[in-house]
Amino acid sequence: MSNTPMAANPLTRAVLEIDEYASGLGWDQPARLFALVDTARLRVREPALAQQLGLGDEPETTGLTPIEQDEIPAERPLDEFLGTIAWPDAVAGCALTVERLMLPPSAEAQVPQGLDDRELAQWVADHPERQEVRMTVAVLRDGARESALRLREKDSPTEVLTGPDLVPGLAEALAATFED
Repeated sequence: MSNTPMAANPLTRAVLEIDEYASGLGWDQPARLFALVDTARLRVREPALAQQLGLGDEPETTGLTPIEQDEIPAERPLDEFLGTIAWPDAVAGCALTVERLMLPPSAEAQVPQGLDDRELAQWVADHPERQEVRMTVAVLRDGARESALRLREKDSPTEVLTGPDLVPGLAEALAATFED
């Protein structure tokens, strides 16, 4: 978490840590899924793993540790994949980082009617006002949410926008992975 700005909330710190990690990998990356585990609990229950993750000597006793999961299958739609996930009780939350194209709200009125998903994606990709964005969204079992958005054209740690309601649809999909 070397360059991650300090945040008061452990969930915000975890989201910014994941954003920093994804940023270090560069753009044009696949979606990445993370389990969020209570750091103090991890140190007690899995001391070898905590040591392997570099958590053994940290003085902080609160917080969340992101643990990257296996690769998300590229050929499967993300919403379908998320529908197959069930987390063990030791997982306090989860996070996902994914890159997408987005348009400003002013472009909504320009969207042609009757496009299928493939045609709409192509229309967005060809739009002159499109922006590439990396979204990192996290949810906890208790319902807490946090997001970080980073535009490719403003790829800097000081230009990351955070907030709980930036990507509500993705937050809902992640929250559903904790439902029975």
